[in-house]
Amino acid sequence: MSIKRTEVRRLAQRGSIDRNTAYEIIDQAMVAHVGIIDEGFPVVIPMLCARDGDHLLLHGSSRSRLMRNLADGCEACVTVTLIDSLVLARSAFNHSANYRSLVVFGPTRPLRKLEDKRAALDKFVEQLIPGRSKDARPGNAGELKATLIVAMPIDEFSVKSRSGPPEDKRSDMDLSVWAGELPIRTRFGSPVPAPELEPDTPVPDYINRMIRRR
Repeated sequence: MSIKRTEVRRLAQRGSIDRNTAYEIIDQAMVAHVGIIDEGFPVVIPMLCARDGDHLLLHGSSRSRLMRNLADGCEACVTVTLIDSLVLARSAFNHSANYRSLVVFGPTRPLRKLEDKRAALDKFVEQLIPGRSKDARPGNAGELKATLIVAMPIDEFSVKSRSGPPEDKRSDMDLSVWAGELPIRTRFGSPVPAPELEPDTPVPDYINRMIRRR
């Protein structure tokens, strides 16, 4: 593992290379930001992500410039961030956020076999909406051909996080200003049916479970 790329230098006490924590961050995330160098310029694109064991999965159109670069096995940097709360201090300078973040470096490899691509797409669907892959029509050969999927090993990575109350200066403690944490929660709203859906089509149980859980 390259220490230079993964070593947390700023507030190093918040850094970690705990693999289980890295997995938890990916599994809870919906979006990753994927960075590459394309024709000499940095490019960073937000993408849906999923995990298959010790590999990060990314997918997109076979016409995508980013995906074509990734399918060629280029070096990439992928970041994932979860914001847990805003941290309000007594001074503007010491405001912060409680978060969990992950940075992964490394090469990517394309999945070529149709069965591997189909299984990877199921991973994406299940990570976002558990139970959906058994309900929706699977991708056909044409759709799979039009989709590029790459796997990136979660080997060279670093985790960084913050938790807890604000860190005010001692000289600010007597200020009459509210201070503390403002938790952030992601929740799902009421399902909105597609316009052409039959009116009596029930909302699947797995969607109702997601709403209740979040």
